[in-house]
Order: sequence, then structure tokens, then C-alpha cells
Amino acid sequence: MLGSLGRGALSHKALTVGLAVIGGILVVGFFVPLPHDPVQPNPANTLAPPDGEFWFGTDRSGFDVFSRVFASARLDVPLALAGTLLSIAVGVPAGLLAGTKSRWSEAIMRGLDMFQSFPLLVLAFAVVALTGNSLRNVVFAIALVNAPRFVRLVRSEALSLRESRFIEAATAIGASRTRVMVRHLLPNTLGVVLAQASLAAAHAIIVIAGLSFLGIGISPPDASWGVMIRAGSQNIATGQWWVSLFPGAMVFCTIVAFNVVADGVHRLIGRVED
Repeated sequence: MLGSLGRGALSHKALTVGLAVIGGILVVGFFVPLPHDPVQPNPANTLAPPDGEFWFGTDRSGFDVFSRVFASARLDVPLALAGTLLSIAVGVPAGLLAGTKSRWSEAIMRGLDMFQSFPLLVLAFAVVALTGNSLRNVVFAIALVNAPRFVRLVRSEALSLRESRFIEAATAIGASRTRVMVRHLLPNTLGVVLAQASLAAAHAIIVIAGLSFLGIGISPPDASWGVMIRAGSQNIATGQWWVSLFPGAMVFCTIVAFNVVADGVHRLIGRVED
């Protein structure tokens, strides 16, 4: 399935555009020289409007908004991807185990129901606030929010697949439960996991921005879209709209790009299955 998805991705325009937008943001953030130092303020040019020197203007500390908008991608996007990978690493095995006829199935689902009875986003904020503003804790908070989605998704796929003839045939010839999960169930769930991974990354961007906006997670002078939106929110009423507009627009574009990728992967899965 992965080979078919890879070949189909090249011919899917929306998926290509979504990946190009995400890749472009990362390329500019990591490899293109920025016009100003994103962590070095210029007190002589505070709250300067967009012009030829400061393309997106400056904030109240004199930081160049354009440089910080793209420098934020160095932290925000990799953190979102790392948190998503941790969610997959935890959620996929747990979902496979919960989708088989094992003694752990019911325990996993009841524990998950109990865990999801709490507002997960609020719980993530509380975890980071209590454990400290480290990047490791931000990744853990993202996994805390997204892992339950992978557990339920993979379990649902496993339940629909375990009565299939190829699963029955594998069981009949003596394949162990672990072999059935790894060799038969896992490859057939990877497509929906990839689609969900892109949605989880979009949600992770929201979590990171929310943490930073509340003053936890990533803290100044490190560049983060949430930090910039928080700083600019104090100046909207006085007319300095550019300070929060551009980082907010970047958050929006990144989330849309991840959602477009998820939709493209979902369509490719349907095309491959047909």
C-alpha cells in the first residue's frame, strides 16, 4: 500500500501543494538567510509598520516580524512533527492490541475512556505548566492530546480486519497474535494512520500556539507563532495590526496545508483500495 500511495502522491495536485507549502515554510525557516536576526531586538525601530526594510513591520520590542515568523517554523513545525511521531509510537501499538482478542483489549479501552473524560487540551496545558517550559514537555503534551485518537482509529481498523479471510487463514496455519498484528494488521492500517498523522500535526500546531500564547511552552526570546500573537494582541486596539496578523496567518496556512495533505492521503487510500 505504501508504494501505491507514494506513486499516487506525485500525481495528486492538492497533496503536492500541501506538501510544498509545508516544505517551503521549513526551507525558508532553516536555509534562507533572514533579513534580520530573529532573536536580536532593535529598540530604535519599535512598532514600525511594514516597509522596505521591515517587510512585516516590527513589534514593541523591535523584533523584525518577518524574520521571527519564519524563524518560528524552526521550532513549531518540528515540535508538532515530533509530538505526532510520539503519538503514533504510543497509539498504534495500543490500538492494535486493543483490536485483537486479548486480555488487554478491554483494559486498554476502559482506561482510555477514563483518560478522555478529562479535557485533553486543558490537561496538556496543566502538564506543561506543572512540569516546566521545556521542549520535551511540549512534545509530551502533544502526544497526550493526540495518542488517544490513534488508539481508537487503529482499533477500529483492526476490528474490521480481524474477521477477514486472510487473517483467518494466518490464524489457521498457526500464526501467533503478535505475527498477525505486525505482518497483517499493521500494514493494512498504515494508510489511515498517515492521514490521521497529518491531522494530528495540524492539531499539534494549535496546541503549541495555545501553550505559547498562555506563556507556557516556548518562551521569549525564542521565536514562536503563539508568542508573537500574544505580544501583538496588546497592540491591536492601538492600530499595530501587523504584529499579530502575520504570525496568525502563518498558523492558519500551516494548519490548512496539513489538512490538505490529510485529505489528499485519504483520497489516495480510497483510490488504492478501489
